[in-house]
Amino acid sequence: MDRKMTTVLWFDGAAEEAARFYSDTFPDSQVGRVFRAPADFPGGKKGDALTVDFTVLGRSFSGLNGGDMFKPNESVSFMVVTEDQGETDRYWNAIVEGGGQESACGWCKDKWGFNWQITPRTLLESQEAGGDEARRAFEAMMTMGKIDVAAIDAARKGN
Repeated sequence: MDRKMTTVLWFDGAAEEAARFYSDTFPDSQVGRVFRAPADFPGGKKGDALTVDFTVLGRSFSGLNGGDMFKPNESVSFMVVTEDQGETDRYWNAIVEGGGQESACGWCKDKWGFNWQITPRTLLESQEAGGDEARRAFEAMMTMGKIDVAAIDAARKGN
């Protein structure tokens, strides 16, 4: 793991479970070192995972089992750019069906409360194109939960 900078995610005891879910869901992902408590401590026992190093899509993270005092919120999200509907469906469905929940405009939340934006590349390209194409794609996106790639492509073309 690259130790120059690592994003640390706060969990209420489920860092190892989450790291395994992420590594099973996304390519170029893996669970690394798990630091376990060397002795019993307030709120835990010897052998409990304290921190878990992992990568998701090649990015370094560390999960910290810090307790229930802090919760994730929408001010931080993970955007995953997808190439087609199959990839969009695979990631969205894994997150939502894994105990998460749907939201709007390509957003969903995993069972630990972390927010994900599953964003097809065509949607980003529409915004880069600007003008009427961007407006039509944006208006179509605003009606969606999970992004419908064919509908975005049709909106981009004015259909």
